[in-house]
Amino acid sequence: MDGQMQLKQWIEDSENIVFFGGAGVSTESGIPDFRSQDGLYNQQYKYPPETIISHSFYLKNPEEFYRFYKNKMLFPEAKPNAAHLALAKLEQQGKLKAVITQNIDGLHQAAGSREVLELHGSVHRNYCTRCGKSYTLGDVMKAEGVPRCSCGGIIKPDVVLYEEGLDMEVLKKAVFYISHADVLIVGGTSLTVYPAAGLIDYYKGSRLALINKSVTPMDSRADLVISGKIGEVLGNIV
Repeated sequence: MDGQMQLKQWIEDSENIVFFGGAGVSTESGIPDFRSQDGLYNQQYKYPPETIISHSFYLKNPEEFYRFYKNKMLFPEAKPNAAHLALAKLEQQGKLKAVITQNIDGLHQAAGSREVLELHGSVHRNYCTRCGKSYTLGDVMKAEGVPRCSCGGIIKPDVVLYEEGLDMEVLKKAVFYISHADVLIVGGTSLTVYPAAGLIDYYKGSRLALINKSVTPMDSRADLVISGKIGEVLGNIV
């Protein structure tokens, strides 16, 4: 049986599927994975992306942080692709219990998914670091330079920067879903970014499916490895 047929069978037989995904889930919506784009950024910016989107850099140089963030991390025109839509459909059918994502673009919710655990936060939530007032993505996009609150404080995106810890409540829920899952589908992630990648270790079942365009460190542990674009694969199956 080929990989896609096998996964289709698992999905049909299961009522407790969990999906764990990374940047590759959104590339088919036109959002580039900046890890594979380093060269491009180095031509335009004096620092590597990992430095610019770190907590200490944000504090020291909010102007440069926001220049990069607005140019390279915000894609308000992006629409959900076949992967997002397939996952939302599986949730509506009562099969998929949660989507756990490393992405910050909100496309899973835009596709109709309800139980979405955003490990790295979301560009759609922004708040004043002084008074806590909430702002939308549109507010941040409209602002010239560094977005400021009506109180004068700087508005920060609710996105986990390098050097910042993940939200413990979100992590705990992710561990719960993964450890109780019957089928775990992992897609569009290189599984090299910790602590997120370490979540896979909580899965104790025997139906771990990896869908990715390139090889990952977890391939040997998976029960099924499908090489390809995740939107195409899930779009064919669901």
